[in-house]
Amino acid sequence: MKRIFLLAVPFVMGVSLQAQQIDTLESVMVTGTRIPMSLGQSARMVTVLDSVAVSKLPAQTINDILKFSVGVDVRQRGVAGMQTDVSMRGGTFDQVAILLNGVNICDPQTGHNAVDLPVDPREIDRIEVLEGPAARVYGTSSLVGAINIVTKDRSGGYGFVEGGSFGYLGAGAAYGGSRGRFASRVSASGARSDGYTRTSSGSLSSDYNAGRAFWQGRVDFPVFCFGWHAGISARNFGSNTFYSSKYDDQFEHTLKTYTALSAESKGDIHLKANLWWNSGHDRFELFRGDPSVVPFNYHNTNTLGANVGTYFNTALGKTAVGAEFRHEGIVSTNLGDPLSHPHGHYVVGLNRAQLGGYVEHSVLLPRLTVSGGLHVAHNTGIRGVSFYPGLDASFRLAGDIKLYASLNSSLRMPTFTDLYYSVGGHKADKNLRPEKMQSCEAGIKWMPRGIRLIATAYYHHGTDMIDWIRDLNDDEPVWQSVNYTVINAFGQEASLRLDMPSLFDRTFILRDIYIAYSHISQDKDIPSNIQSAYALEYLRHKLIAQADLGLPMDIGASLSVRYHDRTGSYKPYTLISARITWTGNISKLPGLLLFAEADNLLDRPWYDHGDIPQPGLTLRSGLTVNFR
Repeated sequence: MKRIFLLAVPFVMGVSLQAQQIDTLESVMVTGTRIPMSLGQSARMVTVLDSVAVSKLPAQTINDILKFSVGVDVRQRGVAGMQTDVSMRGGTFDQVAILLNGVNICDPQTGHNAVDLPVDPREIDRIEVLEGPAARVYGTSSLVGAINIVTKDRSGGYGFVEGGSFGYLGAGAAYGGSRGRFASRVSASGARSDGYTRTSSGSLSSDYNAGRAFWQGRVDFPVFCFGWHAGISARNFGSNTFYSSKYDDQFEHTLKTYTALSAESKGDIHLKANLWWNSGHDRFELFRGDPSVVPFNYHNTNTLGANVGTYFNTALGKTAVGAEFRHEGIVSTNLGDPLSHPHGHYVVGLNRAQLGGYVEHSVLLPRLTVSGGLHVAHNTGIRGVSFYPGLDASFRLAGDIKLYASLNSSLRMPTFTDLYYSVGGHKADKNLRPEKMQSCEAGIKWMPRGIRLIATAYYHHGTDMIDWIRDLNDDEPVWQSVNYTVINAFGQEASLRLDMPSLFDRTFILRDIYIAYSHISQDKDIPSNIQSAYALEYLRHKLIAQADLGLPMDIGASLSVRYHDRTGSYKPYTLISARITWTGNISKLPGLLLFAEADNLLDRPWYDHGDIPQPGLTLRSGLTVNFR
């Protein structure tokens, strides 16, 4: 078996990747730098979860998939990703850049709905997870990392239907094809559930219904390629007691649209330009359906961006230069300054813009890869110009061992919620400073036949970190947004994968075994009278163990165990999940897939945010029919 070197931050997947599939993954072009490189060449630690890995996981949503990346913290407040925060390495949900096909789709209002995507997990070609500050690659919103979701553009299609606990029903379909220079793919899906909790009066409190649609395409010409994507996601969901523990009948509606155009040249000097517009509508109801008690909150955000860049080869390596522009705006009932011309529900608002540029150079030698660069940015929300350098290097000691090291920095502008949310027991500070982060990281990978052992350690130094805190000594404590001075984080991650057929050169029912662990410690002590909402409730220990089985008669199965230990008042919990699939051909139904999966098999109580209980035993099953 050919020896493989995967440049990835440790992660756990219950998958059986044959040598050919791993080779293919190694050749995938990833965006860990401004210069696209194959995963095997990149000097940055990038985790790639490809479509094969995703299809093996007991996951209903993209948020569920990310739970199996050991460096990612997914804090769940409801089911099916309706209320989920995604963070990394002790950071908060606002500090991770989320990208769709390389386009930053972060909502400047809040990161709570950051992973509200217009695509079903079945439409994912791969997920690239870049941990650590990444300003020089993804801009200043990537304070502690970035997640890039890349969708499929291949031909063929499928239809699926599934159901499960709590009245869950879901269905969808997708199809893609090409003709001459033109290729496109369209998908749509929907889901609903009654939810697993009820209000004190017995009504639904975590129910939801959601729908999404996505269209992408491209036209290839001899000297350039033109592409696009457009998508929509609509969700209505009971938000339980998340925004205030005093009221258990809260409700939220979100509507997001995404559009992007791109043009890319072919040749020795490579030019690429992108233009995108993302829009978000949010209506929050403290009392569901009754604005007479407390008026509804309305928010409408619009983000317009463009970038242009080039990269080229010289005798000294590969060089990339470019510039980018991003404009963020909101009109709202309570976020922003008074509008000169109020309209409808919108009486306040805010606009800000950022202009940036970058330069990066990479040297690729047989044993050594070095990438260094600088991102320069000016945001109208702060004074002056900011500089964010970074340097990554990897060195192959021997055929089976590779070393990695990096130094990087980044910044995050406060969200509009951080700056202006001053209702319902909250008091925001519109003079908040941006958060800043510097980090260093080093790791080693040992990849003999059938074994993948990866270990890394990192140090993060964050200044002016933003958090919502309240003083419990006050008679009526109020949540306040503050720059919580300095936080230093030291973390370690390690993973071990055993590919049993490759290791013993024979076929086993047990195909793969994964064990991964992450640990974080922060030196910011919290006084006993101070309660933190986000930044200081980090995931201290995370352990994932997973096994993948290949059974007779085209039956596959996976079993996973996840252990979480969070700082604060949370008790550690362990969740066990399982998935079983059957693939085969039935007359008139070729390409049939049947599945059944279960989360929290032991029906244990657990909490991930505040005092909101999470689901007990949850069952799902369904079928998918693939066609060409």
